[in-house]
Amino acid sequence: MKNKLPAETPVYLFLGFLESGKTKFIQETLEDPRFASGEKTLLLVMEEGVEEYETIKFSNAESVDLVVIEDKEQMTEEYLTELQLRYGSERVVVEYNGMWLLEDFFNAMPEGWMINQLMTFFNSNTFLNYNANMRQLVFDKIENTQLVVFNRFDKTMDKMAFHKVVRGITRRSDIVYEYTDGKADFDDIEDPLPFDINAPIIQIEDRDYAFFYRDLTENLEAYIGKTVKFKGLVATDKRLSPQDVVVGRHVMTCCADDIQYCGLACVLPEVMNLQTRDWISVTAKVQFQKHRIYKGKGPVLVAEKVIVCEPPEEQLTTFY
Repeated sequence: MKNKLPAETPVYLFLGFLESGKTKFIQETLEDPRFASGEKTLLLVMEEGVEEYETIKFSNAESVDLVVIEDKEQMTEEYLTELQLRYGSERVVVEYNGMWLLEDFFNAMPEGWMINQLMTFFNSNTFLNYNANMRQLVFDKIENTQLVVFNRFDKTMDKMAFHKVVRGITRRSDIVYEYTDGKADFDDIEDPLPFDINAPIIQIEDRDYAFFYRDLTENLEAYIGKTVKFKGLVATDKRLSPQDVVVGRHVMTCCADDIQYCGLACVLPEVMNLQTRDWISVTAKVQFQKHRIYKGKGPVLVAEKVIVCEPPEEQLTTFY
């Protein structure tokens, strides 16, 4: 047993609900000598499905230690640290429970654990029903993932129905449709933004602020130096200079319980004595620079024109 954790421990995290194909994928991965080349691997199984691991088939099976965590209360930083020290694990593979929120795992990760790969699997036959009835859990499994795999896909299924759900949550993840015969298609459906990012002034309609905010934060380089115009809700803070405010909108990303204010730092062209909850129409150039609200650098709106205005008819924006 080692008495000290490595400085960095790569974590391979696999998400999805029961019968989504996680176990099968991990089994095949650990059978592959290109992945399982002898590194001490801690396999954390947090959901026991129909399929069981055939550890004898793992490449370098003696280097893999399988631990089942059935109770979420067990998943603590102290316990995960103890497991790594006990087995001297150099990396961690996690089959995560589909009914647990991902934040619980992130909060329990020991120091030095770093997400190296995050993949999410869904059974295509049940996915749309899960999304309709357990939207928060579906959102949670897609929001930060690098790849979404829809397995057991059928050519009679409408790819667009699946695509829209994923793209309503993130534009960053790749999407793969895996058929029952083993063939797979990468998603190549184009997603034009609801505004012209190449216009001299990018006009953001009230209903489209959520898309703008997400695309700006995910694809900042494409906006630096460009001018945008939208209507937003002001937030002020006495710690900021008189010319600095935050402007944004309330965005519902998943359901009513997760509505949050998504704002951007804004430097006014002059002192305007704006108050929190004032509505303004702002025309501003997007810059990447230091600002107090970011505790470092971030997207800053350098305003060219600001007009106090009436609130829009619909003050809440969503991705749907």
